[in-house]
Amino acid sequence: MDRNLLPALAAFAEVARAGSFTRAAAQMRISPSALSQIIRTLEKRLDVRLLNRSTRSVSVTEDGRRLLAEMNPGLAMITDAVGNLGASARRPTGELRINTSGFAARYFLEPHLGEFRRRYPLVHLEIIIDDGLGDIIGEGCDAGIRLRESVNDSMIAIPISPPMAMAVVGSPAFFAGKPPPQVPSELERFDCVGFRPSRGGGLYRWDFTDPATGRQFEIAPRGSLVTNSDEMMIRAALQGAGLVMHMEIALREHIAGGALLRVLDAWCPPFDGFDLYLPSREQMPAKLRALVDFLVEKRDALSGP
Repeated sequence: MDRNLLPALAAFAEVARAGSFTRAAAQMRISPSALSQIIRTLEKRLDVRLLNRSTRSVSVTEDGRRLLAEMNPGLAMITDAVGNLGASARRPTGELRINTSGFAARYFLEPHLGEFRRRYPLVHLEIIIDDGLGDIIGEGCDAGIRLRESVNDSMIAIPISPPMAMAVVGSPAFFAGKPPPQVPSELERFDCVGFRPSRGGGLYRWDFTDPATGRQFEIAPRGSLVTNSDEMMIRAALQGAGLVMHMEIALREHIAGGALLRVLDAWCPPFDGFDLYLPSREQMPAKLRALVDFLVEKRDALSGP
């Protein structure tokens, strides 16, 4: 069947239901003359007379009744499908695919998965862990989570974390018998745990900002241990294997409990944190709006008063 006939067939069904070109045209928000022309063109294409017309009334021919009987179930299915689509736009439901770094998943998604599930039981959440720069459009994802500096300018970015800061830490045992570094240049006399991303590349360099001048610079850490696991770095630091530079949020409990000592604090100022990013705000489905609002709520709680 020529699918271009569908609008005309729907118009025919509306005239048959209303029993009047005038009433059907008003329902369809077109002029009676335009609707009449649509029906005449349909009848010509089908080579069948569907309606009997007089100056006072409209009736459906036998061929028209047969056509209506066979196509009404299909029109009902289309109506239901459109209605269900509208409902999903208003009510959080369906599959939601999120591409995120492992770190962001650990600190901004995992702690709240149970609560999100209880609030939105009809949303099926799929989380893809990707420590690269995920192409959410190419991979069929609804949104991604990355540090703001990594989000493409063409994307809509919504902050879901407060500002972040890096921290350089070591265990009390590591510092026993030697004074901690006062400036980053003194790191060359300390054993530092290095980090190399899973996808290869160079060793992660430690970024610092001079508190007096604001000048930013990097230092390549030197040490006897390199890993691609941030959790292993923390465990190594706790065991006194060396100094580690990591996100302060991941070290906060160890610092507060005294298991790790923070150094060079003034040289590690805050920077923009993590964003949920998506291609557009237009026609945002309810399931994605629910996640956005949920993560913003958790961001505000994490920021504190």
